[in-house]
Amino acid sequence: MRSHNFELIFDRVGHFGRKVCTIIYNLMNHHKVNRTMLPPPDHPFSRPLPSTTPPLRPHIYHHRFQIVLYFICAFQNISCGIHYLASVFMTVSPYHTCRPPGNVSQVLFHNISSWRLEDIWILFFTGHEDQIIVQLQNGEVWELTSCHRFRRDEKSGLNSDYNGQKSSFPCLDGYIYDKSKWDSTVVTQWDLVCNREWFAKMVQPVFMLGVLLGAMIFGYLSDRLGRRLVLWSTSTGIFFFGIAVAFSSDYYSFMIARFLLAMSGSGYLVVVFVYVTEFIGMKSRTWACIQMHSFFAIGTMVVALTGYFVRTWWTYQIVLSTVTVPFVVCCWILPETPFWLLSEGRYEEAQRVVDMMAKWNRASSCKLSELLSLDLNGPVGNEPFEVKKHNLLDLFYDWNVGTRTLIVWLIWFTGCLGFYFFSLNSVNLGGNEYLNLFLMGAVEIPAYVFICWGMDSIGRRNVLVFSLISGALLCGVVMVIPKDYLVWTVVVTMAGKFAIGASFGLIYLYTAELYPTMVRSLAVGSGSMVSRVGSIVAPFWVSLSSAWTFLPQLLVGILAFVSGVLSLILPETMGMPLATTWEEAAKQDTEKESSGKLFPTTKNTALEKMEVIDSGVSGLGE
Repeated sequence: MRSHNFELIFDRVGHFGRKVCTIIYNLMNHHKVNRTMLPPPDHPFSRPLPSTTPPLRPHIYHHRFQIVLYFICAFQNISCGIHYLASVFMTVSPYHTCRPPGNVSQVLFHNISSWRLEDIWILFFTGHEDQIIVQLQNGEVWELTSCHRFRRDEKSGLNSDYNGQKSSFPCLDGYIYDKSKWDSTVVTQWDLVCNREWFAKMVQPVFMLGVLLGAMIFGYLSDRLGRRLVLWSTSTGIFFFGIAVAFSSDYYSFMIARFLLAMSGSGYLVVVFVYVTEFIGMKSRTWACIQMHSFFAIGTMVVALTGYFVRTWWTYQIVLSTVTVPFVVCCWILPETPFWLLSEGRYEEAQRVVDMMAKWNRASSCKLSELLSLDLNGPVGNEPFEVKKHNLLDLFYDWNVGTRTLIVWLIWFTGCLGFYFFSLNSVNLGGNEYLNLFLMGAVEIPAYVFICWGMDSIGRRNVLVFSLISGALLCGVVMVIPKDYLVWTVVVTMAGKFAIGASFGLIYLYTAELYPTMVRSLAVGSGSMVSRVGSIVAPFWVSLSSAWTFLPQLLVGILAFVSGVLSLILPETMGMPLATTWEEAAKQDTEKESSGKLFPTTKNTALEKMEVIDSGVSGLGE
């Protein structure tokens, strides 16, 4: 069977029901399998096929195996989405004031008297942030603020009119917190306020550092040890480190557990896209991989729902961590991918996986030995396999390529920054913060549907430019909406998240199509690393609102607008074959080649939410 016949099968057999044998054959072409990778002639795997072996038939088979595998893996994405944004409510900083150094007999706040200091919090909702005056049982009168306390040195009654001497004292006795919304948060647990406020602000950035490191480590390990083992280990780590976070005894153990949790979650996200891509047929691969992000968005919605019903941070963390349990229970049934098994020379195991898939799908299996032996007679089997290492400087091959790389990096940074800014800032919009976060997650799902439709209908660049500039304009609209129009503020913010989310989801595929095969993984990997910088600074970006309410939106809008305008310089790649050389990449600006589709090397890149980009993922193989 020649490669042309396999291409016919590629055209006729699609969706989840792709014939496994064609996938394996494609693997050999992608990785240039040579004679040294094939089993020896006397190996049982290389025995000739019996004459009764049914021939390959190019039609659509049942696809139960791929569907079950896809949804098992996608379900775990929900857990990853949960932990990425769980800190939104864990690090809530409620109203607080210094605790007085004794028992309180009476409280005065804005001429309103009370016997209990805890009863005074209801008044803070009117916008008052002035000091609280308390009288202790020993007769001392203290003035309390959020971060300081003052003792009146001269004898005074419980009133706000006092012009005498005061002595200032630090809040050595701790703080009293408003518990009307949350019984306890990480902030109240370890008093992360005032001069310790920066400890709370470091929770999410340190988590994102773990995301970056985990993607690099587990992405590498998945190529060395296999996809299945990494999926098992990272999923188990997500569960146990998630529980460990809830039972942390101090701030530092909490941060270490969160860091390890981030590494595990990031490692899973990186490898699961590789794993799913290597099992799913070409015609459904684009939709399937992009919609994996929708399950991540569902995780955001689960965070909002859990936060609404559970108001103690450690219980909240335990509940969120239990979402991983179904996958940990079921992940043992996941097989290793035939791609990886063949690349490691484990032919018999690869054959067993193929047979199992055929049995699940009620389809006739095929003998990989037939495909492997046929490949020996083809040109690929006779060519030596030489690998040339590339580095970051290759992304600046010349002036045009360097300009393209800088623009792509800016888009990665802007997309990730905007994505996490809109999510983290949802609790500051006003109204119901739980509903706000839920809507920020829900709006991502139609955004990914829009990507799948738009990228093959109106073009990658057009969708990207539209999304970025629309996001910029919507950031400007938010700034002019009056404060009393909370509903409109939330609606416009949702639209902004839709636009930024669409651009962030699309840039994975678009980047892969802009670069030739030898640096494709490097280009996507470097872009993803730049995007991590955006996710790390996003929590600090939200804090800029303390200088001016709309300063974060203004800066995100400027970045999105500049990115959108510069995107016009990039070439359109819709309907074009993937470039294999710099010369072909340079032609993307001026022409669309009509030659046969090219299939890039399928390579795992150690980065968060990274798809394995090949002809199917990019939509060029259909």
